[in-house]
Amino acid sequence: SLLEARRHNFLAAFAVVRDEAALAWADISTGDFHVMEVAPARLSPELARLAPSELVVVDAEDAPHGLAGDLGIALSRLGRASFDSAAGQTRLCALFSVASLDAFGAFTRAELSAMGALVDWLEITQKGKLPLLQAPVRETASCVVQIDTATRRNLELTRSLSGGRDGSLLSVIDRTVTPGGARLLEQRISSPSRDLELIHARLDAVDFALAEGRLAADLRAALKQTPDLDRALSRLGLDRGGPRDLVAVRGALEQARAMASLTNGTELPAILQRAEADLVGFETLSEELDAALVAEPPLLVRDGGFIARGYHAELDEAVALRDEGRSVIAGMQQDYQRDTGIASLKIKHNNVLGYFIETTATHAEKMHARSDRYIHRQTTANQVRFTTVELSEMETRILNAGNHALDLEKRLYEGLRQQVLAQAPTLLQAARALAEIDLTTALADLSKGENWCRPRVDGSRAFWIAGGRHPVVERALRRTGESFVANDCDLSASDGAAIWLLTGPNMAGKSTFLRQNALIALLAQAGSHVPADDAHIGLVSQLFSRVGASDDLARGRSTFMVEMV
Repeated sequence: SLLEARRHNFLAAFAVVRDEAALAWADISTGDFHVMEVAPARLSPELARLAPSELVVVDAEDAPHGLAGDLGIALSRLGRASFDSAAGQTRLCALFSVASLDAFGAFTRAELSAMGALVDWLEITQKGKLPLLQAPVRETASCVVQIDTATRRNLELTRSLSGGRDGSLLSVIDRTVTPGGARLLEQRISSPSRDLELIHARLDAVDFALAEGRLAADLRAALKQTPDLDRALSRLGLDRGGPRDLVAVRGALEQARAMASLTNGTELPAILQRAEADLVGFETLSEELDAALVAEPPLLVRDGGFIARGYHAELDEAVALRDEGRSVIAGMQQDYQRDTGIASLKIKHNNVLGYFIETTATHAEKMHARSDRYIHRQTTANQVRFTTVELSEMETRILNAGNHALDLEKRLYEGLRQQVLAQAPTLLQAARALAEIDLTTALADLSKGENWCRPRVDGSRAFWIAGGRHPVVERALRRTGESFVANDCDLSASDGAAIWLLTGPNMAGKSTFLRQNALIALLAQAGSHVPADDAHIGLVSQLFSRVGASDDLARGRSTFMVEMV
């Protein structure tokens, strides 16, 4: 696959309808589909948060052409008809095979316009084969912490200032073992939650995994054997997959069943309870795929040989005839060698002549003398080629059997593909459950390995951190044998110290201190433990940090140093 497995690949569409505006985005490789109202002034931060590969806009002078280029996003244009909200509603109803979108929620005209344009663009680019998309999830700006574009860039959440993954927060904290878990971690870091109940539920799950270390280790061992179910389903849905994608589905279901067995009878926190429930219920499909597929199939359907023996009687018969014919060819070669007395005689095959008897020019006279049986086909510089009536007949039998076997395999593949797609919605839920378990156990592993703590997150105005560290700088110092000097921070409003004015010489660590506190707040609201001895954080709605920086914290280079060298 050309896609980076551990990252989402979003397509976005932005629409303005009178005084309303909305942004829709989808990842056709995983089925994620979201929409939210976005004021044009807030478009830049949202695009920075989502980092889509492509943005679809109306082909008009007032479209945000320059903005996409500034963020490194490919821009595509569609006519105004594609952004018609009524047409968009019709496209969405057709996509999800429903008469009305009422079950999905109430969408504004701008949201329908953005989603409709996105679906229209998918239909154009995917040549009429629409991907498997989940029901659209309506987000609001109040759901996540608001982070402006400059702050997001300078905090180096998922990409360092140099543009690479190394040196970013994500590169340091990512201990996930599946592509789905890695994508979910990036999503959580990019979009920290403002929902207290959800934050506490995620932290409870991490605490559970930390306390149940043996169970968490067993789950991670199973996860390491789990294929990327999301993207296998996507390829099958677009009819661009093959036998290996069916095997990936089978493998993921096998590991899901194993994980559900591991957690069975254990009192789980709410998030893991829901995940466990989503992992079961696929016994019939799993048994069918087990019976139908070989262990290591070819990449392409046209290669054949991926249906297991014993699954389909007619296919077994055709394969036996094809393979028996090949063994008969070997016997015929020995017969011709005895008949002619030419020990070096061979029966060979190519796409032009089919099967033929080949001998050297010096032995050809013996076969010319038997023209009643051996029919001359071709003479080359050093070889002479013949055939016989019985060899031609056997070739026809083998060819027919081989073609019939391949046709049967293609039909069986399509039947299995349709069985998988019939359960696509619940399979996608299982994929989300696998990612959730992976992320939870990964964060527990991170907390244990790095000596992090569970933060207290509430609705107060508290901001108190004891022994806080910058995770990226701490990792960089560790490589050189140095230790990070932890710092405290108390911005709680109760004692009036809501603002600190921080001064110090160049390269004293002012930027590091500023950003480490921002990262601790962000990690806490992403549902993670934090790099500190203790932390009490009142819910943060917006995050601002130093802008215009050109330093490189991971390499110990301050703004002053960078400017000097």
